[in-house]
Formats: sequence, structure tokens, C-alpha cells
Amino acid sequence: MDLLAGYGGAAIVAALVAAFVSAFVRGLTGFGMAILLVPILALALLPMEAVLLTNFLSVFIGMSEIRRLLRSAEKSAWIIIALVAVSTPVGLYILSITAPALARVVIAFIALSAFAAVLLPRRGALDHHPATTGGVGVLSGLMTGYAGMPGPPVVPYYVGRDIPRETAKASMLLIFTCASTTGLVSGAAMGVLDWTLAVLAILLFPAILVGNWLGNKASGRIEDRTWRICVGAVLGGAAVAALWKAFG
Repeated sequence: MDLLAGYGGAAIVAALVAAFVSAFVRGLTGFGMAILLVPILALALLPMEAVLLTNFLSVFIGMSEIRRLLRSAEKSAWIIIALVAVSTPVGLYILSITAPALARVVIAFIALSAFAAVLLPRRGALDHHPATTGGVGVLSGLMTGYAGMPGPPVVPYYVGRDIPRETAKASMLLIFTCASTTGLVSGAAMGVLDWTLAVLAILLFPAILVGNWLGNKASGRIEDRTWRICVGAVLGGAAVAALWKAFG
């Protein structure tokens, strides 16, 4: 497959800009890269390729800051990661047999529910039932395989609780890095992973690296309330875009 065959010059620039912007949002909020990047990449690539390419980029940027993530993440992240590893292959299989129109509707409503959950009053730091943690892990895995987007279930779980921002961000990003790794392993096992996608990921990675660095710098300069507003705005925009694509 010629990865660049579907891209003209303008499309390549658009992919680079999308990579930069999505990575900036990731650095700022702790999530959002896949939610913003997959739809743009899917304009020139097959949905499966867009999902797996985004997984490559997520693994690359996650490994560049893995020490900080391991140091700051909450223990609950490891429970979610274990469940993500089990359920991601199921989501990838469902994607392979689902009509695109139906998939867009499902993703739209999941994004909308995540936005609504973030608007709810913050809960206590320890206020999370084991069943809730388990449900987040399973749903995040299904979304990783189905849409390359582990974030919609995970973001409300951490952002909606009264815990330090750095703990919330590190926990989410550690989950996303491991989820993307699971997505790539699942794709390879199913025979749907074209390893030349890694080449395109390498080409886009400098834009990801710079955008993420700038987002992290900006995150350290804003108040917690402003940060939470940014999180809600990104989720809300993603939900509106997903609904428009599903029903437009």
C-alpha cells in the first residue's frame, strides 16, 4: 500500500496540522489526541488504518514520557489497563464487521455521554466503586478497538473526581499508551496491521512531539478550573462533531 497515495499536498499539510493541534490538546488536557486525529486521518485512509496509525502515534508519544506517567498515575489505572487489554480485541473485531454508518452513531453517543459526565459535580477522591472501575476498563477497551478512542469512558472517571490534575493526567495518559499498544498487538494478531503505517507515524511524530510539549507548558500555567473547562470544551466539540458526522 502506498500510504501517501490518498494524500495531495494540502491533505499532507492538513494531517500535520491535525497532528500538532491534537497533540497540543493532549498535552494541555491529558486526552483528546485520538478523538481529534482519527476523523482527519480517515478522510484519506481507511477507518482501520486511521485507528491503527493513531495507535502508533499514541505509543510513540507515551513512551517519550513514560517515567513521569508511571510515577504519577493512580493505582486504579492498572486495573483499567488490564481490562483494556482483554476487551480491545473484541472492539477491533466488532469494527471489522460493523457498517460505518452505525459505527458513527455509536461513537457519537459515547462522546456525548462523556461530555455530560464531565459536567456533573466532582466526586470525592476515593469515590469510585470497583464495578465502575471495571466498567470503565471494559468500555475503554471496546472503544480502543472500535474507534481508536479509549478516552470517552476514562476522562469522566478521572476528571470528574476531586484528585490532583497531574494524577488525573498521568493516569489517563498511561491508560491511553497501554491501550494503543494493545490495539497494535490486536491488529497484528488479526492480520489487519500494515506495518508501513509506522513509516507515516514517524513522519507525523515531530508535529506530535512539539504540539504535546507546548500543551504541557500551557497546562502548567493555567488554573485547575480553567483546565477543567478546557477538558469539557474538547469533549463537547468532539461530541458535536461526532453527532454531525453521524446524522448530517
